Parts: sequence; C-alpha cells; structure tokens
Amino acid sequence: MIQTGIFSGYFPYDLATSAAKIRAQGFNTVQLDLHFKDMDLSAGQITPEKCKRIRDTFREHNLPVSCISAYTNIVHPEPAERQRRNGYLKEIIAHAQYLGSPYVISETGTFATESDWVHHPKNKTEEGWEQCRSVIQGLAQHAYDHGAIFLLETYVNNVVGSVEETLRMFAEVNHPGLGLLMDPTNYFEDHNIDDMDKTLNQVFDALSDKICIAHAKDVKRADGDKSEKHSDIGDADAAESHTFRGVGEIELPAPGLGSLNYDLYLQRLAKRHPNIPIIIEHLTEDDVPRAKAFLDGKLLANGV
Repeated sequence: MIQTGIFSGYFPYDLATSAAKIRAQGFNTVQLDLHFKDMDLSAGQITPEKCKRIRDTFREHNLPVSCISAYTNIVHPEPAERQRRNGYLKEIIAHAQYLGSPYVISETGTFATESDWVHHPKNKTEEGWEQCRSVIQGLAQHAYDHGAIFLLETYVNNVVGSVEETLRMFAEVNHPGLGLLMDPTNYFEDHNIDDMDKTLNQVFDALSDKICIAHAKDVKRADGDKSEKHSDIGDADAAESHTFRGVGEIELPAPGLGSLNYDLYLQRLAKRHPNIPIIIEHLTEDDVPRAKAFLDGKLLANGV
C-alpha cells in the first residue's frame, strides 16, 4: 500500500521536536529538508556525523527518510551562482548515503534570475536544453558515484516541463543515477487543465517506469491572479520551494483544495508502484491534519 509522508520542512523546529511533531500526526515517512533550528547544514557544514544523527532520530520516531530535498536552480544563468548552487546540491548528494535514502531531488531550473519558477525564453531553446542536459548528466554521474540517485522534479516553466521534454531528457541522459519525482500537478497549464483525465493518463502512460517518489498537492485555475504566489508557512528561513504556490494561470494549493482527479492519480500511481511513498506539500502546519485526512481518505477509498 502507498505510504503517506510529508516534508520535514513544514515543521520548522529543532531536529527532535520536528520528528516528534511529524510522528504525532500519524505519518510513517518523510521527505527530508536539511533545515533544523539546532543544526548548521549550510554549504560546507554537512558531515556524516550530522547526517547519521538526523537519520537515526527519524528512525527512532518510526519515520524512515524516503527522499531528500535539494531544490535549486541548476541552470542559473550567472556562472558563479550556478556553480555555488550546484556545489551545494552535489554536497547533499554525496551525503545521501548517511541520511537514509539514495533519492535526492531538485527542479530542472530556469534561465530567469528573478525566480526559480518563472518562464524564460531560453528555457525552450536548444542552447538552454543542452546546458541543462549537461548539468543533469553531471549530477546523475555524481549521484551514481556516491551510491545515490538524482531525481528530477519537472515543472512547466522550467527547462524540462512537458511530458515530451521529460521523455527526451531521460532518453538523452540514459543513466542509472537518474530518476523521476512524480508530481502530475506540475504538468498542467491553461491549455490542458480542463482535460484533467486525458492529461493524467498521458503523464502516466509515458512516465510510469521512471517514477521513484510521488508528491501530493493540488492544481486549479488562479482566478485572475497571474502573479507568482507564495504562502507564509510560519518560518522566516523557509526555502522558497516550500512557500511557492504557483505562477500565471495556475495555482498549486494543498491536496484537496483544487481540481486534481485524485482517484485517477492514485489508481495510476499504485498500478506500477503499489508501495511508493507519497509526500504531502504546499501547506502550512495547521492545515496538515486536514490534508492528511483528505489523502488518507482517497487512499482508503481506492484500496491503495
């Protein structure tokens, strides 16, 4: 049966408190964010000893780590910034072996400088594609060399955004160090959100064999608000990937607050991945009980 988890970053406390609060909500796995009030896990400060402490603390709370967050703009157009970001990503990948899971996740990036989630014309050029492919190839090899697997999380505004682009990247970087984070909401745009079931089936028909971990959020039209949307999650130091709620025509709220066909999503996911972790996101701590009850209800109703 599918395992229900949540990002640890939605519980912005010290390590032990975060683990205790997540377990108290009834979760049995986490996507690990390297962000705890009592630990310095910035660039150059990650050590095997710290990682083992994190891993063991979550295990002691019956919360095995299923995957690790390392979200960054891997194709940032400024060379020094790109090097800094990818250097930290590689540092996390190299320490995954001590954190309890081989899976390390990032988005595929944008050539925009003002945001990691807005479109830039270069994203859809061959030059942009080749740069992104080169970075992903290097990350996949780095992951493989350290016993890890780098997972792409695609998003419509990034270099790899569509089903076709995702298939192309996996064809061109055919590597055991590369896998896919499945979040079907990231494939929806104005032109396909009204074809919900057709789009979901297209996503799973094409990509099921690449999936390693799944996410649970929702998708809906933005009702005229075309700005980049963020939410205050009660943590001034939160990563923007945790506050982001969509841009342009599409909003990405918490599970159960949009129009995603969760029955079809879970049925298609469970068909090939019956025991996969599915990680709740895009919410605040006070909304966790509602979101978990929604997802648990859908899993129960569909027998997965």
